[in-house]
Amino acid sequence: MSLNSKGFKFMQKMTGHEIRQAFLEYFRRQGHTVVPSSPLIPQNDPTLLFTNAGMVQFKDVFLGHDTRPYQRAATCQKCVRAGGKHNDLEQVGHTARHHTFFEMLGNFSFGNYFKADAIRYGWEFLTEYMKLPKDRLWVTIYTNDDEADKLWREIGVTRIVRLGEKDNFWSMGEVGPCGPCSEILYDQGPAFSCGKSGCQAGCDCDRYLELWNLVFMQFNRDSEGELHALPRPSIDTGMGLERITAVVQGAPSNFDSDLFRPIIHAIADLAGLDYQNNHKHDVSMRVVADHARAATFLIGDRVIPANDGRGYVLRRIIRRAVRHGKLLGIDKPFLYKMSGVVIDKMQDAYPELTEHREYIASLILNEEERFIHTLGQGLKILGALVDEVKLKDKNLADGKEIFKLYDTYGFPVDLSREILQENGLSFGQSEFDAAMQEQQDMARKHWKGAAREIKPVYLELTKDAPIEFDRENEKLTTQILAVIQNGQLVGATQDKAAEIVLQQTPFYAEKGGQEADNGWIISDSGRFKVENVLEVMPGLIVHQGVTEQGSLKKGELSEARIDHARRKNIACHHTATHILHAVLRQVLGDHVKQAGSLVASDRLRFDFTHFTGVSRRELARIESLVNENIITNYSVATQEMELEEAIASGAMALFDEKYGQSVRVVSVGEVSKELCGGTHVQAGGEIGLFKIVSESSIAAGVRRIEAVCAKQAFALVTRESELLLETAGLLRCTPSEIAAKTEKLLDSLKQQEKELSRLKDKMASGQVSDLLDKVREIKGVKVLALKISDVSDVERLRSLGDLLKQRMGSGLIVLGAEINQKVALLAIVTPDLIPKLHAGNIIKQVAQITGGSGGGRPDMAQAGGKDVDKLPEAIERVYDIAGEVLKFP
Repeated sequence: MSLNSKGFKFMQKMTGHEIRQAFLEYFRRQGHTVVPSSPLIPQNDPTLLFTNAGMVQFKDVFLGHDTRPYQRAATCQKCVRAGGKHNDLEQVGHTARHHTFFEMLGNFSFGNYFKADAIRYGWEFLTEYMKLPKDRLWVTIYTNDDEADKLWREIGVTRIVRLGEKDNFWSMGEVGPCGPCSEILYDQGPAFSCGKSGCQAGCDCDRYLELWNLVFMQFNRDSEGELHALPRPSIDTGMGLERITAVVQGAPSNFDSDLFRPIIHAIADLAGLDYQNNHKHDVSMRVVADHARAATFLIGDRVIPANDGRGYVLRRIIRRAVRHGKLLGIDKPFLYKMSGVVIDKMQDAYPELTEHREYIASLILNEEERFIHTLGQGLKILGALVDEVKLKDKNLADGKEIFKLYDTYGFPVDLSREILQENGLSFGQSEFDAAMQEQQDMARKHWKGAAREIKPVYLELTKDAPIEFDRENEKLTTQILAVIQNGQLVGATQDKAAEIVLQQTPFYAEKGGQEADNGWIISDSGRFKVENVLEVMPGLIVHQGVTEQGSLKKGELSEARIDHARRKNIACHHTATHILHAVLRQVLGDHVKQAGSLVASDRLRFDFTHFTGVSRRELARIESLVNENIITNYSVATQEMELEEAIASGAMALFDEKYGQSVRVVSVGEVSKELCGGTHVQAGGEIGLFKIVSESSIAAGVRRIEAVCAKQAFALVTRESELLLETAGLLRCTPSEIAAKTEKLLDSLKQQEKELSRLKDKMASGQVSDLLDKVREIKGVKVLALKISDVSDVERLRSLGDLLKQRMGSGLIVLGAEINQKVALLAIVTPDLIPKLHAGNIIKQVAQITGGSGGGRPDMAQAGGKDVDKLPEAIERVYDIAGEVLKFP
């Protein structure tokens, strides 16, 4: 053994990767199914920004909304806590344990084993497999959990502390599953203590480090707050890989473990600095290392930098890392290089990162370059704000303006504070905090509002056998299991909207971007129009619509018949989407991945990752290749296989889809092979024709193609052909001559516009002499203030101002005009007078008279106003304002 700087003994030298594998292997041997980490974007849970705990992917299982083929599970789950309720972002780098991205080791029991085994597993793994000394381990339990106390003592643990609900009682929400928990703590020694006399297990300092939280989910809390015993108690545990790795390796902080060291060393080398040589630099290196991990994994799970939601959090993470890079003296883009270091470190556990290496680096580089430009913009805006505060002879900037810089432009608050301090200023912290709180409340409301509703009636119906979807038939005879109206089970439909549950259904439920089938449910007693179909819970398919005739009753036989024409159109568009995906990768590169889709009966929409616009030539090639594959008439084959087998065979899986162990693989000849549960044509030729309607950007690094197929494509081509002939008729040429004829007309129009502009400038030049007669001399300075008539835009106003400046030589010029029923103002100061006069400050005072605002540079500034009637007064006041300014030398 050896000692670190705090006298902490280094123990067994397992790497973070080895600890991760040891945990999963241990629980595999205990009969647990090792389940892969779910994506960082929670599946089927819009209430969360990110997956922030290991139990998130099992939430529906704990709630009874879903079932799994196993009762025991173990995972190493990717997690992010940044934004929303769990926000550690500002603390990262300043503490030993806070991270935005981390891995959570967890074992779970769904009504299988309970407290005794959970406690035994936790103790055995830490003491026998991780070799942690027993005399350093403490346990906390819920204050009245005598059962846990007894179980811990039975395995020889005596260092037990009872804590209250805040520390040792876990709830999924205000209502629902909950229960006491036990935390296993590690005593890092007196060197890590806060030094307070009452420091003991349960203290918030670093001495007693929480390693593992064992949640005993044994109650259900109702709306009245009452606890009721669950019929099948469950287990949910979580242990941070970073923490256990640091402890096993004897590292004083998570950042000193091998999970972070290679990244921090790469940053230090890039900055030309030494780690642990300067506290401020150390903080910045830790921030960059943490944020590089977070950005790499978020982008790997298809989060895109944006101005709201998850993308906004990612943007903040990247920009905060860039800001700390600048504090380390790194002025060029660098974070994209760090993503490669992260991937090299993590690829053994997450091999998919290697596949996305180029995409991740390119997206981070693009965001870094955007932020460098943003910093330039922010500095200008902040500079103007500093001038404004000084002009008003104040020393406090508006906190709302600093928040706007931060929120809208991504300008770091600490940089704003630093620049203000350099100018002897500060900003209103309370105003900033209020604006921040308002933004957070709105974000929280947005995410809460997206929560899906699970009606009690659905829970009641899931007690029966799952509904069977018959993919092969477009109509079948089946029994009506339930009729729902207004959220209640009823005996029969009435003359209003209803939901019908069938024993078996040919209707495809909306899923994976594909719209649901429409059609009819017909019985001897009535006819029901199906307008939408949803799988509201696993195994429960609900047909939504209205009764067209009679009434449909629970228990009677009915014929379920889908709208064949609609399904065929949807199938054409869906198969075309698969071909399009493959062609995009062929034309644009392997970095292209699906980022969203819509498959409807009349169109398709396909979102994909790509950094630049798609050129007209590329679009033409994409459209041509898709149609070539359609004409080739490849057969469309489907095959059921195990998930791992399907991935190994080369089938493409979508990151945001939830797959079971058995999956359906759809192949279009040798062109495309994807996991997909949707409906498709039997051969590509059935699609007929593919036509791109538009291509656009929907977010940084994400493009969208909208297209039509089959009848809709032929209809579009017909409309475009008719429009072409109509245009040719107007231009009196053939369709093939339209481009040349149009180009010729545009050239002619440009020449006419130039001539018109020349004539206007000549007329304006002739007017300048008359206008200069109105110059007044104020304190030895020429001042000209004019209201200009017959000016159609600000550009003409600026042109006239430039002419007057050239002829005047030296002086102040202020021009005002009514443009589009509003006031437009322009101020120009010649270079020799800038030490005495500031165009931006003068225009601001003039604009206030017309109820407007504005500003600008010392030599030229523009402003706007609302009150046109006040324009003459404002122009006349220019001379007084100039006189006031020129009073002082």
